[in-house]
Amino acid sequence: MIYADNAATTKMSEAAKNTMFTLLEDAWGNPSSLYAHGQKAKEVLEKARLDVAALIGAQPNEIYFTSGGSEADNQAILSMAEAGKKLGKTHIVSTAFEHHAVLHTLKKLQKQGFEVTLLNVHEDGIVRPEELENALREDTCLVTVMYANNEIGTIQPIKEIGELCRRHKIPFHTDAVQAIGHIPIDVVRDNIDLLSASAHKFHGPKGVGFLYAKKGVKLSNLIEGGAQERGKRAGTENVAGIAAMAEALKEASTHMAENAAYVSRLRDRLIEGLSRIPHSALNGDRIRRLPGNVSFCFEGIEGESLLLLLDDKGIQASSGSACTSGSLDPSHVLLAIGRVHDVAHGSLRLTISEETSEGDVEQIISSVKEVVEYLRSFSPIWRELTAGKKQFIL
Repeated sequence: MIYADNAATTKMSEAAKNTMFTLLEDAWGNPSSLYAHGQKAKEVLEKARLDVAALIGAQPNEIYFTSGGSEADNQAILSMAEAGKKLGKTHIVSTAFEHHAVLHTLKKLQKQGFEVTLLNVHEDGIVRPEELENALREDTCLVTVMYANNEIGTIQPIKEIGELCRRHKIPFHTDAVQAIGHIPIDVVRDNIDLLSASAHKFHGPKGVGFLYAKKGVKLSNLIEGGAQERGKRAGTENVAGIAAMAEALKEASTHMAENAAYVSRLRDRLIEGLSRIPHSALNGDRIRRLPGNVSFCFEGIEGESLLLLLDDKGIQASSGSACTSGSLDPSHVLLAIGRVHDVAHGSLRLTISEETSEGDVEQIISSVKEVVEYLRSFSPIWRELTAGKKQFIL
């Protein structure tokens, strides 16, 4: 079996698992309690907060533990919207290819009277800072742009966007769920005010994440009921999961350079091999992308059939975001970069990791070629294309 869907979730590292299992036994107390077992858990919790903060250039009191990236996105956006509304500012700038945790939250705010500008990301999947600056207004209360796209892997000019926001005194949030642990992130260098992260994208456990909020940024509560996380996120903390997340992030950060070099080399070989399939196209910029992300469209086939037949061959991949895998609609990300519906339906996302071997990559290339040829052999759309009744797009 070849696992090539690390953007959906990663396998927990041995270090993260060992940390979690040990603490489930040794630090099971409630960190809000004053007795010994509670204080031991509290020490573990605050050590994890210290470690996570240091790994992204933040201060410990700027880290709030959450259930994952979606919760962190919601709290960041809704907090800035509430703060902005009090000042008469009800305009938000984002992009057309954000994760649905961002887009659906923005739709919710639109129903409450907020205006939202969604920037074009162009065919290369990159936001243009000058276009973002042109979209800013006197009543803009937030800019939220993802660090790297979850489907096509393109990395955004976050530092430049952050600089623009600082200059205009507008809070800047980035969904860094796909980026953190894979490329270097420093919230001070990158001019970030709020950042969302999720542990299971960098070999930590599911159901754990964090929100970074720069000192002075006022958060609103999504969850009421207790004084945990300095009163900003009620609920007894998942101490073992949080510590495992910190361990996974530490491990990923320590080996980031070597892992990125290795995975990028495999990624480039995968792109080279798949590019030889006729009427195929890489989605997004070839250079400014995450080390392990390869997203392709193949004309004349359906992505769902491609995935099922690859699974039969022992290759696990996806057509886009795992959060929308049950939808029959084409990816909003691919539509945002200009792919037409017929082409967007024939998409494949392969996300590899440091556990992927060179042999795995060669097997993926040969298997995808075989399956694409097979599906095209009885596709009525492909017959129309090859007969000249329809024009090829790719």
